[in-house]
Amino acid sequence: MCTTEPSRAPSGGFSLPELLLLVVVFSIGLTGILLVFNQSVRGSGDPMIRKQALAAAESMLEEILLQPYGNPTGGWSGTAVQANRASFDDVQDYAGFATTGVFAIDGATAIAGLASYNVAVAVTPAALDSIPSSAALRVTVTVTGPAGSVALEGYKVNVP
Repeated sequence: MCTTEPSRAPSGGFSLPELLLLVVVFSIGLTGILLVFNQSVRGSGDPMIRKQALAAAESMLEEILLQPYGNPTGGWSGTAVQANRASFDDVQDYAGFATTGVFAIDGATAIAGLASYNVAVAVTPAALDSIPSSAALRVTVTVTGPAGSVALEGYKVNVP
């Protein structure tokens, strides 16, 4: 009588060393994916913050450049402080103007959500091609916010 031992079918699973290697490979891959995802999420708000600073700078620069070059007859002349902003009637009135926060043109109404931005304005004589510095002003508006600063420049020319 011959007794045969039952044959075992090969199992379809993983051995322990194979399973450990698979876990290590998946862990490394998942770590890499999460690092990339974390970096992209962290920087996703920065474009909005930069655009807010840029919009504030563009608005201030436009406000300034729409003013006349020189002080009109009987025009305002005083200190370039926030409280006087509504009285500014020429480009040179904005020289040295600075605020903590961004305000409407009246100088008193703070714009919601922009309290962490600061605005500074410099107005200096500057030659522009064939126009002498006595007839041209360079206006530099710098807005500093949580993501750094944005500076815009524009020119106002005294054309007769």
